[in-house]
Amino acid sequence: MAEAPDNLREVHDRTRERRSGHAGARVGAPPVPGDLPAALGRRYLLDFDTDDFERRAYDVIVIGSGIAGLTVALSVPDTVRVGLVTKARLAETGTWYAQGGIAGAVGEADSVELHLADTLVVGQGICDAEVVRTVVAEAAEALAGLEAFGVRFDLAEGGKVSLAREGGHSLPRVLHSGDATGATIQHALTAAVREAGNVDVIEEHFLVDLLTAGDRCAGALVLARESGVPLALWADAVVLATGGCGQVYGVTTNPDIATGDGVAAAWRAGAEIADVEFVQFHPTALDSDANPRTLITEALRGEGAYLLDCDEKRFMPDAHPLAELAPRDVVTREMERIMARCGRPHVWLDARHLGEEHLRARFPTIWERCAEAGHDLAHDLVPVAPAAHYMVGGVCVDAEGRTSVPGLFAAGEVTASGLHGANRLASNSLLEGVVFSRRIARVLARECVGGPRAARIVSGSADRTAAFTITKARSALQETMSAFSGMNRSAGGLGEAAEIVGGLTRMLDVSLRRTIELEVQNMVTVATLIVHAALAREETRGAHSRVDFPERDDESFLGRFVWRRGDAMRFEPGGAS
Repeated sequence: MAEAPDNLREVHDRTRERRSGHAGARVGAPPVPGDLPAALGRRYLLDFDTDDFERRAYDVIVIGSGIAGLTVALSVPDTVRVGLVTKARLAETGTWYAQGGIAGAVGEADSVELHLADTLVVGQGICDAEVVRTVVAEAAEALAGLEAFGVRFDLAEGGKVSLAREGGHSLPRVLHSGDATGATIQHALTAAVREAGNVDVIEEHFLVDLLTAGDRCAGALVLARESGVPLALWADAVVLATGGCGQVYGVTTNPDIATGDGVAAAWRAGAEIADVEFVQFHPTALDSDANPRTLITEALRGEGAYLLDCDEKRFMPDAHPLAELAPRDVVTREMERIMARCGRPHVWLDARHLGEEHLRARFPTIWERCAEAGHDLAHDLVPVAPAAHYMVGGVCVDAEGRTSVPGLFAAGEVTASGLHGANRLASNSLLEGVVFSRRIARVLARECVGGPRAARIVSGSADRTAAFTITKARSALQETMSAFSGMNRSAGGLGEAAEIVGGLTRMLDVSLRRTIELEVQNMVTVATLIVHAALAREETRGAHSRVDFPERDDESFLGRFVWRRGDAMRFEPGGAS
């Protein structure tokens, strides 16, 4: 087997040479899945002594200010002191980018059973059916909770809530606020948190690591993003709500802050991680050079927009009974097939027949974004292509949001809750964040009783400095993951990716202090887990596609791969029927 690369020039050269990434098996055997680089065994990223830092104590620390983090902070009793840590500004989150809406079985023709069934179908056999039932059954209550915090959903004639249909749903059940539902929710919850007397907002602070005392999570070490000044936070409980990791890929709809920090920190703290091979690509991102890519909401296809090939003919009706509203994995694979046949980097989105008046009124944000890119949504075909969008897997949690580390909870995209299985049903993500956060808040109300907190933690690690430009390391990682571990994968491409990320891991096993450097370390950690899990799952299921194993294999892979630092990867059989 070839040696892992030791410099960034070799990374770039290898990636360019094998750009296809999944054409066939490489020379030599690929790395053994789960045989992770030794550097991934590090407990802490930095050398530190918490006695040297400013220290603050809370009942609960919430890390992340999207829908999940804000809901936890707002749902605990006002006697619980909350430290809410945000990587950027309070409103700068992945939630803000969510256009389509939030799913809930609240329509007259809908039911919990129908929502459950649709979720299980899209999850491709490995959802936790009890978790799914819990989440969809609590949707109405969760939605009412959002409305109590000031969120307003669009209404149809007669004053009833307006419901849209998106991919994988058998009927309309997605509540929305125009085409900027996430921004509407973010604005309302942010305003409510600003008014909450028991919440201390700590903006522009980067999560370096979770602090543990024995086997229990006791707090978090964070850095001020501008000054780099450390801050040690202690608490009875910590809630991770840090979102996803789309920036691991070169083409993504995720904001720059989505670098997998929560998953990486949980990994180092010893939490179990699962389902990371399932990275969902959104079918319709505006084809451009922008990063992140402009997302064109699935709700537009729900209103009747079509996908067209290079001959301007629809292709999805022949691919799936739901046509353009098939589950996202089906649509993205068919789009990639059409793009390969046509020799183009995109297909066309056709909304011309919906009319300018309707498009401007229903999709004002999309109208504006397309116009900025030079496309008239009412008169032009719009170029769209898939982009990395959602991390289905993450930190394992139970039905109350508990991780395998005592004192550590998690909610939202950072988790592997069992709700999504192998492929998230559209607009279930915001619902998951609200339901799990409300359940966590109920646990915290019972259990946060001001117990003893750790007084001091000291960490020592290698004292070497980096001999490369961190921005080049980040771009090399993104290039590698897009080429070899994207929508379609094979043993050859994944083996190459494993060697490259292994080399990056070794190069990054140094003492770094700036947040942009620590971000890249986290990205490499998450990318390594993705690649090795993808190597291990020798089948095609949901968001994970192996061109060398094109069929779903329930006999061998009906279940999940679970990881924990210091332990071998294990396979846990099971799943929904």
